[in-house]
Amino acid sequence: MTDQAIPYTPLDVSLPPVSSKEVFSELQWTTLLSIADTVIPSIRGPTASQSESAKIIPQSRLNATIETLARSIHDPDAVTLAMRYLEENASSNVQFRDTLQRLFADYVNEQGRNGLSFILNLLNSKAGSLILTGSATPFQEQPYEIRDRVFRGWETSRLKPLRAVYRALTGIVKRTWITSSPTLCPVLGFPRVPVHGKPADGFKYDFLQIPPGEEPETIETDVVVVGSGCGGSVAAKNLAEAGYNVMVVEKSYHYSSKHYPMNFNEGFVSMFEAAGVTGTDDGSMGILAGSTWGGGGTINWSAALQTQGYVRQEWADYGLPFFTSLEFQNSLDRVCDRMGVSAEHTTQNTPNNVLLEGARKLGYSAKPVPQNTGGHKHYCGHCTMGCHSAEKQGPTETFLADAACAGAVFIEGFNVHKVLFAHTKGGRVASGVEGTWTSRDAYLGRSGDTSVKRKVIIKAKKVVVSCGTLQSPLLLMRSGIRNSHVGRNLHLHPVIVGGAVFDEETRPWEGGALTAVVNEFEDQDGHGHGVKIECLTMLPAAFLPAFPWRDGLDYKLWAAKLSRMTGFITLTKDRGSGRVYPDPHDGRCRVDYTVSAFDRKHIVESLIATAKIAYISGAKEFHTSCREIPPFIRAEHPADEDEAEGINNAALQTWIAEVRRKTLDPERTLFACAHQMGSCRMGTNPRTSVVDPECHVWGTRGLYVVDASVFPSASGVNPMVTNMAIADWASARIAKSMERDGLTARL
Repeated sequence: MTDQAIPYTPLDVSLPPVSSKEVFSELQWTTLLSIADTVIPSIRGPTASQSESAKIIPQSRLNATIETLARSIHDPDAVTLAMRYLEENASSNVQFRDTLQRLFADYVNEQGRNGLSFILNLLNSKAGSLILTGSATPFQEQPYEIRDRVFRGWETSRLKPLRAVYRALTGIVKRTWITSSPTLCPVLGFPRVPVHGKPADGFKYDFLQIPPGEEPETIETDVVVVGSGCGGSVAAKNLAEAGYNVMVVEKSYHYSSKHYPMNFNEGFVSMFEAAGVTGTDDGSMGILAGSTWGGGGTINWSAALQTQGYVRQEWADYGLPFFTSLEFQNSLDRVCDRMGVSAEHTTQNTPNNVLLEGARKLGYSAKPVPQNTGGHKHYCGHCTMGCHSAEKQGPTETFLADAACAGAVFIEGFNVHKVLFAHTKGGRVASGVEGTWTSRDAYLGRSGDTSVKRKVIIKAKKVVVSCGTLQSPLLLMRSGIRNSHVGRNLHLHPVIVGGAVFDEETRPWEGGALTAVVNEFEDQDGHGHGVKIECLTMLPAAFLPAFPWRDGLDYKLWAAKLSRMTGFITLTKDRGSGRVYPDPHDGRCRVDYTVSAFDRKHIVESLIATAKIAYISGAKEFHTSCREIPPFIRAEHPADEDEAEGINNAALQTWIAEVRRKTLDPERTLFACAHQMGSCRMGTNPRTSVVDPECHVWGTRGLYVVDASVFPSASGVNPMVTNMAIADWASARIAKSMERDGLTARL
């Protein structure tokens, strides 16, 4: 580990202006903010003014709470900071409403907005309020105690819309508060930038600028690659190095390493699909996907695991023998070599040490996870918001840089509407793409000579779709591909998040996020379906919102323990599947997926194993992202007694028995997903798949899909390396097909 040698402040990241679109009336906003202040209330003593809407607790309890918080705060005026933290409510920060406005105006679908508007209107009418709260007094005019009782009652209401509003609003309010709170990070001692590692310049990119004009701009190239993520970057490198003119277009924008790590709000808006608020239709799962230059490879956690043998055999058994060939292994090794993948230079941080050492004490199979850090020690847990040291060798520092050096041309801010086709006697032949280019200035809402938004047509001999599992099927649908499997066979590696609290400080945001794995439970059905236990990013805004809200004070005290936590995920190779489809109102991505009962049984067992790992490591508390599972709180025992009984502790065994009776009800569980696969599945027949064994879209010529959407089933490991290896092989085939077609490469 190397301490940062020089002071460093990332460059500011400009965001588009908050939409002026009226999503709620002022009265609705008043009601919504009163709900937010019920979830995150001001905590005060009995001397507080009656006019203040606050959670009032006895002075003795308030004093004890302040004292407890102050003991863990590294600040000269810890008591004052603890008081400010408790007194803060959600709406007291001016950024809070703006952030909600951005989310509801730009990222929440019309159905969700309309449903919430309906509930807010009911709460503002006497009859509606009487039905929903038991009182004709409007919700926002009720004292905190009544609002708290009413809101908590919605969790188990007989009215499904109220249960849905409860789930949605607790999630949105928690995340928005954590993202914008001026006191939480100081209370935690969470640093703005990593305390380890040195800032460094990444590869410098140039992007094509398009002049203003009324008519569509037309550009010609040999190959257009739609998407700059893990699959598209490898394809671009190989095709450019084969001598072809390659153009990579990306709907999002590039940021240099000097902008990293971004603040939470900047990072979510600038680097994540739908600002990180994509979720399943049933509200049970939050989905994180990259949407920035470099795609998911820019915001992932450096884990670089190769496809396992049993998955390769499963795919070969689908009629795809390539996956058990030496050729596929060569592709895996080739992409790993380029990224400097290794487990030899890793220093395990506290959470990953807990995972490995706890697994050792329990006899579970576990191992370090290779990292794509170029053979360097990379002790940084902030990389989900961008890697300031440029040590993470994702697409921006490897394959896209190689493509640039080989002559590839790049366009940022290019939203592709559809693939164009020429209709010939031989069928439909992809001839390019059509979309809208938005200059960076126009994206930021600035006027001037450089602010351009223009329709662009790119004519190409081959079209490579690499938009990711959420967007590639939507582009195919918009382009007239009628295959019924487009968007289906979606796998998401669902996880439940676990959090263990220790007596001692862990500073879990320091060090690599995911550098170890327990694979004891990866095959629970004898057919490769099961769960891996891993650690995860411990950035406050990425970790804390996953956990249940039960009470405003309880949640604030839970969040304040982050500096003493370790976090875990149960990464599930899901047998169940779902689908991606366009929203009927605005065409944005919708996800229909509910974790199957089959997969939930596997998650329960791995969750129990995770709790055992935490317990044997000395954790005092263990929490999960499932509201129906109560936290396990360790009773105080003499150290030698704990040492002797280990996981045979009676209280732990009683808790385990209770957990085994749970079904992980999707209505009461927040699952999470950072891996999306399979929505344009590869296969040997158009009746069962979207692309053929060379990633060529059935029923077309010259159109390919090269990203994780082509996986035949869930990969069971972090999909980056598998995605890149398929892209390495497929792009080599595309180059050969161009050569066979007589398309001359550049000299």
